[in-house]
Amino acid sequence: MVEETKKKYSRDYLTWTDEMDKVLLDVFVEHHNIGDQGQNGWKPHVYTAAIKAIRDKCGLHVTKEKICSRMKTFDKHYATISKILSQSGFGWDWVNNKLLMDSDDVWNKYVQANPKAACYKNKEVKNWEAICTIYTKDHATGEGAMTGAETEAQPTEPDVVAVEDSPEMPQKRQRTGDAILCMLGDMKCSFQDALKSLEPLELPKVTPPLEILAALEKIPELARSDMLRAYGKLILSECLFQALMELPMDFRKEWLLMLNEKNNI
Repeated sequence: MVEETKKKYSRDYLTWTDEMDKVLLDVFVEHHNIGDQGQNGWKPHVYTAAIKAIRDKCGLHVTKEKICSRMKTFDKHYATISKILSQSGFGWDWVNNKLLMDSDDVWNKYVQANPKAACYKNKEVKNWEAICTIYTKDHATGEGAMTGAETEAQPTEPDVVAVEDSPEMPQKRQRTGDAILCMLGDMKCSFQDALKSLEPLELPKVTPPLEILAALEKIPELARSDMLRAYGKLILSECLFQALMELPMDFRKEWLLMLNEKNNI
C-alpha cells in the first residue's frame, strides 16, 4: 500500500527547476515570435515542442497538463506584477529578479488595496522578460471596451402633448405650463452634464519597462552597470525617459552618466 502511494505521488507531483523553466519559456517565446499563439490559445505542436525540449535538455518527461499548469503560474506572475509596475513608485530589479519600490509606505498602501499581492514584495521571479513577451498580448485591454459612464441609460425625452390655445383657459396657467417645460429642459441639460462628468479621464502615458530597456540597449558603449543604474531611475519617472528620448543618440550616454552621478546612484 505504501509503495503504491509513493508511485502515485511521484507520478502526480513535479518540481520545476530554474533550468526547466528556462527551457520551457524559451520554446514558448520562440513560437510566440513566429505566430503560433492564436486567439484560442497555443497551437498543439507548441506543447509537443516543449515536451521534447525538456526531455532532450533536462532528461525529464513532462505531460501537456504539467506544462499548462506551469504556464498558469507564469500567467499569474505576469498579471500581478505588471499591475504593480503600472503604478507610480514601482520598478523591476533585473539583477535580483524582483520588485523595486520607492518606500515601504508605497508598498503598504498598494497591498492594503490589493492584499493578494502581498507575497510579491520580496518574491524572486526569474525569466521576467520572457514572461512579458509571452503574456503581454493576452492581457492587453481592447480599445472598444465600454466604460461605466458610457453604459448608463440615456435620459428619455418627456412625452409632449400638443394643446391648442383656448380662449377659455386663463392666461396665467399657460405661463405656468411654459415655466414647467423650461424647468424640465434645464433638468435634462443638468443631468446630461452630470453624465459627462462621469466619463473617465485620460490616464497619463506610462512607458513599459521593456521599451525603456530596449532604448537603453541601443545607446552605444553604455556599460551594463550604468545601464542598470539609469534604468532604475527611468522606470520611476516618465519625464526623465521622455527627456532622454528627445536627445540625439550621441548625447544620451553622457546625459545618463551625468544623471547617475547627480543622483548618487
